[in-house]
Amino acid sequence: MKDPTKHITLKHLLINGQKKIGIQFYPDKIIQALIKELPSPKWSRKYGMVYIKNNAPNLNIVFQKFKGVAWVNTNYFFKNGTLKNNNKPLSIEWFRKRKLPAHHKVCPEAYFLKLEIKKYSLSTAKSYISHFEAFMNYFKTHELLKLNENDIRYYLGYLVKANKSEAYIHQAINAIKFYYEMVLGMPNRFYAIERPRKKVNLPIVLSQKEVSGMLNNLPNIKHKCILGL
Repeated sequence: MKDPTKHITLKHLLINGQKKIGIQFYPDKIIQALIKELPSPKWSRKYGMVYIKNNAPNLNIVFQKFKGVAWVNTNYFFKNGTLKNNNKPLSIEWFRKRKLPAHHKVCPEAYFLKLEIKKYSLSTAKSYISHFEAFMNYFKTHELLKLNENDIRYYLGYLVKANKSEAYIHQAINAIKFYYEMVLGMPNRFYAIERPRKKVNLPIVLSQKEVSGMLNNLPNIKHKCILGL
């Protein structure tokens, strides 16, 4: 289980008429050391947090600096989950510039562009990119355009065997469908892909003895209700 104190929260600040990236965090030696390495960090007594200049390079530095060390909470930074025009480059651009292992297959540029054009939220973009790259790297030796419905079903079967949650599998399907249907313009190609069935809670079945006991006890229940007990 991850340490809940190992996270930072980004917020928009306006200090002396200039936009700043506010950074909230629990006192932690590692996080504090990384904060000091950010571009010209300063402390705001008014807001009770560290802040740096708000621009695309600085935001990318924050993500890179804390990658693998602390969770970066952007719920307050990207409000309503929708990237505004002035924030669009700050989201997808970070994914383009990530440092990844040499043999890791990366999403096609067209995938990034379509996410930008459709103005997907940062959290949705992160989920789609992560799941689609997992799919790509499962078929490392295959070309995307040569994969078919059976290959996708095989991959989903692998996720089921790996005990992935229903939510995880649904997200994986959405990420895969986004590429073939939205990026490549194949709207009818993967509609037949089965999704996990929702769990249905079975009704409680009482035995005849239990039902009889409840019926026999009805007079007592009515009596208590009349007395106000």
